[in-house]
Amino acid sequence: MEAVSYTAQWTAAARALESERQDRLFDDPYARTLAGTEGFSLLDRYVGAGTLTFLAIRTNYIDGKALRLAHERAIRQVVFVAAGMDTRAYRLPWPDTMTVFELDRPALLDAKAELLAASGDPGRCDRRAVPVDLAGEWADDLRAAGMRPDQPTLWVMEGLLFFLPEQAVCRLLATMRALSTADSVLIGDVASRASLTNPLAGKFLRALAADGAPWQFGTDDPAGFLADCGWAVTDLKQPGEEGAAFGRWPYPVPPSEVPNVPRSFLFTADPSAGRDSA
Repeated sequence: MEAVSYTAQWTAAARALESERQDRLFDDPYARTLAGTEGFSLLDRYVGAGTLTFLAIRTNYIDGKALRLAHERAIRQVVFVAAGMDTRAYRLPWPDTMTVFELDRPALLDAKAELLAASGDPGRCDRRAVPVDLAGEWADDLRAAGMRPDQPTLWVMEGLLFFLPEQAVCRLLATMRALSTADSVLIGDVASRASLTNPLAGKFLRALAADGAPWQFGTDDPAGFLADCGWAVTDLKQPGEEGAAFGRWPYPVPPSEVPNVPRSFLFTADPSAGRDSA
């Protein structure tokens, strides 16, 4: 598989390890199958200080926000943008009428389908794989798969933005906004600019670059950046802050006013005023 797919397997391996803890934040019974031997072999290559903890917190943050908002806003379609080896379509208690769309590269979706079939596809909802190139045009493919832009949508974009150049990030967010009603919502994560050159994460960043998946994008003003792309942030957290710690984050949280600090942000956002067509 492509290099970005390797990171998907590595993330699945991290989720498997979290699921096997007695104090786990979530339980992903399919993660070990989807990680495969490759995912676990990449743990030593990619993992740095705090990485596994961050991935557990990020997963738990998105799980909680996604379920709560889907019920509160009566959302019945979820789009996972760069779904990777994510298994929320199977492991979360979605409403019975939920349709889940998974966008990702064809090779990854094919591999995922094979692995799940071998373990007995646990499908609990209407899951539709949509093979696309997210750096290109994909709105028509999503609509053709049955996504309805006139209905509220829950967008989940996890572990993706730092791999894309800024122009592609803007185009992706704008397309999602154009496909969204006012009751839609976006949940995701983004890194600060300093994270792209963080010396403490040098091994991790060099390994990603060597494997063809360098980090390319970060922002020190995620709320402002998302607003420029049509999304109004309603919740913004650094790991360790209330609502994004879950009793697990062991490090001090740098004050938001301190510049040039490597940070990760977890965010929830609503469509801002106005709507374009996609």
